[in-house]
Amino acid sequence: MNIVKVIEVIGASDKSWNDAIQTALDEAAKTVDNIVGIDVLGMSGKVENNKITEYKANMKIAFVIKR
Repeated sequence: MNIVKVIEVIGASDKSWNDAIQTALDEAAKTVDNIVGIDVLGMSGKVENNKITEYKANMKIAFVIKR
């Protein structure tokens, strides 16, 4: 039986929400093994002069704990 742990992270990008999500996943994968899923909880952005200048994604990352 697998035990799965979930952590919450926020990714940021100046390109897109998809890039913010991938950036968060890539960074988490540097220190977390066995990632099996993500759940995007919400997205937000910073606006300057009527343009989105920063994209943020709040997400949960699930990974299997090895014994």
